[in-house]
Amino acid sequence: MFDDIKGKRALVTGACGVIGRWIAETLHEAGAVLALTDARADELEAFATSLGLSGDSFTKVADLTDEASIKALAAEIGTRWGAVDILVNNAGIYPSGFLLDTSTEEFDRIFSVNLRAPFILTREIATQMVRKGVKGSIINISSGASRKIRRTVVPYCTSKTALDRLTKGFGVELAEFGIRVNALEPGFAAGSKVSDLTEAHIQSTISQIPLGRPSSREDVGNGLLYLASSASAYATGATLTIDGGNSIGSLAVHQDKKNPL
Repeated sequence: MFDDIKGKRALVTGACGVIGRWIAETLHEAGAVLALTDARADELEAFATSLGLSGDSFTKVADLTDEASIKALAAEIGTRWGAVDILVNNAGIYPSGFLLDTSTEEFDRIFSVNLRAPFILTREIATQMVRKGVKGSIINISSGASRKIRRTVVPYCTSKTALDRLTKGFGVELAEFGIRVNALEPGFAAGSKVSDLTEAHIQSTISQIPLGRPSSREDVGNGLLYLASSASAYATGATLTIDGGNSIGSLAVHQDKKNPL
C-alpha cells in the first residue's frame, strides 16, 4: 500500500528522540533515502550506523534554536538532493513547570523548537520543492495537547495549537504547487532524554488513556506512511490523531466507580 515511499528522499528532525527513531526506522524500512538531523552528534551517528544508512542518505547535526543552523541544513539538502519529497518536522521539547514558575527564556525556547523551527525549515525546504517542481508531503508532528490543556505544560500545549494552525496555513499556500502539509498526533510514548518524565508520571498518564496502553512504533509508523504516501493524496491541512483516545477524554473518575449496567 505504501510502495511509493521507496526511493523517496525524506528529512526527519529530532531523529534521536523516541518518536523520531520510530519515524526514521519506518521510512528506512519502506525504502526511503534519509537525511536525519538532531542536536546530539554522537547519538545521531550511532543511530545512523545502527540503521545501516548508505548511498545518498546522510546525517547533519543542527541546532533548531538557531536560524543559521536551520538554513545550513536546508542548504545541505539543496546541494545533495536539490529538494526532498518528504519533510517530517518531528523535533519538539516538553519541559514541565507551572506558568508562574516559567521564565521568559524557557517560554521562548519551547516556541523556538516547537514552532519557529518548523516554520523556518518548512519555508526553506518548500521553496526548494517549488523550484524543483517536487509535489511532496510535509508532516508536522503535533499532539493532542493542542486541544487539551494540561497543567504544568501549558507553553507546550500552546505551541502545538499554533503548530496546527501553521500546518493549515502552509497547506493552503502550498496546495497550488502540489505540496501537501498535514499534522500527525502520535500517542503517549515515554523515554525522552530531552524531556525526562518520572515513572509515576508515566504510569499515571498510561492509566488515563482510553485504549489502555502507550503508543507503539507501528501506531506512529502506519500513520506516518499514510500521510507521506499517495494514499493520502487528497489530504492537506488535516490532522491525523492516533493516540488511543488520550486527547478526547480521560478515564479518571472522581467518585466510586459504578457498575456499567
